[in-house]
Amino acid sequence: MFLLVFFILISHSSANSVFDFCVANLSLPNGPEGYACKDPKRVTADDFVYSGLAIPNNAKNSSSSIPFLQTVETTQFPGLNGMGISIARGQLKVGEIVPIHIHRVCEVLYVIEGTIGAAFIDTNNTAYYKTLNKGEMIVFPPALMHFPFNVGSIPALTYSTFASENPGRQFVNNALFGGKLPSDLVEKITLLDHAQVQKLKKIFGGTN
Repeated sequence: MFLLVFFILISHSSANSVFDFCVANLSLPNGPEGYACKDPKRVTADDFVYSGLAIPNNAKNSSSSIPFLQTVETTQFPGLNGMGISIARGQLKVGEIVPIHIHRVCEVLYVIEGTIGAAFIDTNNTAYYKTLNKGEMIVFPPALMHFPFNVGSIPALTYSTFASENPGRQFVNNALFGGKLPSDLVEKITLLDHAQVQKLKKIFGGTN
């Protein structure tokens, strides 16, 4: 009898923790666990389909130093909510580089067209670099600084997948020189002089 009750309780607990999907209700606030679920009765097949990456986008980023990156997260694709995955499309002109940055989770970058140089730096300051051709991929471990760049003779196209529907992205230069961190403090942590810091703050839109 004890075993029967035990298995019933386990079965009941497991059933309560299992869900088919949780399409994001974007009208409600986002939190650490994602968005609240849309009423299943209002869910349609369109909630699980996204066509935005099918069309090349030639729009410019807010910063001319950043190649075009289109990240598809929950806000663009509500069906990703709770799925632990997202995707990004990168378009890099010849010689173009994505500035060094980090994500909260791991990234797998796959080369669709062109030739990409890709590197990441671990917490021992060891740099890992590889040239990737069409059809090859690389994994960037979570929270480590990394950057891809076009080393080929034609424009490059990449797709990246992330182990979260909200992986985040923080560019190191923007973090240091694009905010309100006082200049004297930036000078101390970067070992740059005042003129250099002011020049970089002007480029990245920082104040103070």
